[in-house]
Amino acid sequence: MIKKDLSNRVHLIDEVRGFSILCMVVYHAAYDLVALFGVSIPLFFSPVMQNFLQPLFAGLFIFISGTAANYSHSNLKRGAICFLLGMVLTIGTWIVMPSQFIAFGILHCLGVCMMLSPLFLSLAKKIRPIVLIPVSLVLFFLLYSLPQGQIGLFSLTFAIPHACYDTPFLFWLGLPNSTFFSSDYFPLIPWIFAFLAGVSFGRIVKENRCPAFFYKVHCRPLALIGRHTLVIYLLHQPVVYGIFSLLAFLFPRG
Repeated sequence: MIKKDLSNRVHLIDEVRGFSILCMVVYHAAYDLVALFGVSIPLFFSPVMQNFLQPLFAGLFIFISGTAANYSHSNLKRGAICFLLGMVLTIGTWIVMPSQFIAFGILHCLGVCMMLSPLFLSLAKKIRPIVLIPVSLVLFFLLYSLPQGQIGLFSLTFAIPHACYDTPFLFWLGLPNSTFFSSDYFPLIPWIFAFLAGVSFGRIVKENRCPAFFYKVHCRPLALIGRHTLVIYLLHQPVVYGIFSLLAFLFPRG
C-alpha cells in the first residue's frame, strides 16, 4: 500500500494542473499579442499549435479537474462557483471587450462538469476504470469535431445535419449556429468526456493504486500554482493585457 504524506494531497495532480494552467497563460498571451496588438506570430496559427498543443493542454487541465473531483467535499458548490465566475467573464467581456466575448468558455464547461460530478462519481463506482476511461476517451475523440459539423475519426467521418445547428440556444452542448462566436469555447460535447475519464482515473489515484512518485512532491512552485488555478485563470488575462498595453505605450511600434 502506497502511503501519502500528511497533507493528504496527491502532489502530481497539483503539479500537472499547475503546468497546464501555465501553458494556458502562455497561449492566451500569444493570442492577445496576435488578436489585440497585431503582432505576427506564425507559430500561433500552425496546425501543431491549433490542432494539437492547445487542445492537449486544455484537455489535460479538464482531465485533471475530473481526477480532483474525487477529493472535493462539495463538487456541487465548487461547480456553481466556477460557473458563476464564468458568467462574470461572459458579462465582463460583453461590456468591456465585445470583440473577445466569451459565451461558454472553460469555466462554464468545468462548472457544469463539476456540478454533474456526483453522477459521474456514481458511474465510476459501477464501471471499472479499465473500461470507463478508454470508452470516455474514444467518445471524446469521436465527438471532438461536433461543433464543426461532423463526428468520427481520421478519414471515417460523418456530417451532422445542418438542422441540428439551426437553433441559437444549443451552443453550450456543442451545436453552435452559423452566427455564434466565443473567443473561448469549450462546449460540453466533447469536453465532458475528458472530465469523465479524469473522474474514473481519480478512483485509481484515490485508492493508492498509482506508482509511489504520484504522491510525492517534485516541484513545489508548480504544485503551488496548481492549487490556485482558478485565481490564476481569472486574473491572468487582465494582468497580461495590462502588461502588453503598458509596453505598447512605452515602446510604440513605428
